[in-house]
Amino acid sequence: MDSRCSSSADSRATGVYGARSSTPLQARVDSYEEEKKKCISDVRRTFCLFVTFDLLFVTLLWIIELNVNGGLPQQLNQEVVHYNYHRSFLDIFLLAVFRFAVLILAYAVCRLRHWWAVAITTSVSCAFLIVKVILSKLLSQGAFGYLLPIVSFVLAWIETWLLDFKVLPQELDDENRYRFLPDASATERAPLISQGPMSDGQFYSPPESVADTDEDPDDKQGLL
Repeated sequence: MDSRCSSSADSRATGVYGARSSTPLQARVDSYEEEKKKCISDVRRTFCLFVTFDLLFVTLLWIIELNVNGGLPQQLNQEVVHYNYHRSFLDIFLLAVFRFAVLILAYAVCRLRHWWAVAITTSVSCAFLIVKVILSKLLSQGAFGYLLPIVSFVLAWIETWLLDFKVLPQELDDENRYRFLPDASATERAPLISQGPMSDGQFYSPPESVADTDEDPDDKQGLL
């Protein structure tokens, strides 16, 4: 009777310990399942926000440049209607629009997991800006002639760094971790299945063994 109680108590203790040990693992599995159900990961959302910041910042600098050089309506007419490659900042603004459209379409709408889209936008931006600075006369137009090309160049390379060193590696790491978590969870729960509560029928002794243990050893010698 005592052995039966101790065995059942041990099985209950083992079950409680196993349940406690599997709780953090199950919580991690649930968290990764929630991340997988999301439309876009947190790190990718941060990248898309920075791409939006790129467009808004370049637009703000261009509007300030238009106001400084003689008023917004007059300068818009001069830079848009009478566009001049050597003096206009319109193409730098359109370059920011190009980066925004390509990167948002590729990494927010289509959710690509490759670097080719950001490589295209950065290569086009760098090539255009270098040619623009060499051939145009922007440097003679004051501070904005230096500021807009440099800001556009730096933002394009920051986008490349964010995607290649932050977004894609972290998403790959999360996917690999999520892939191996169900196997670990199943392995951890497997011993608990065989350690369930045991029935009372597993502790009985055959009648012959009970009779042999209760019989006095002197009686056995007398029979012999």
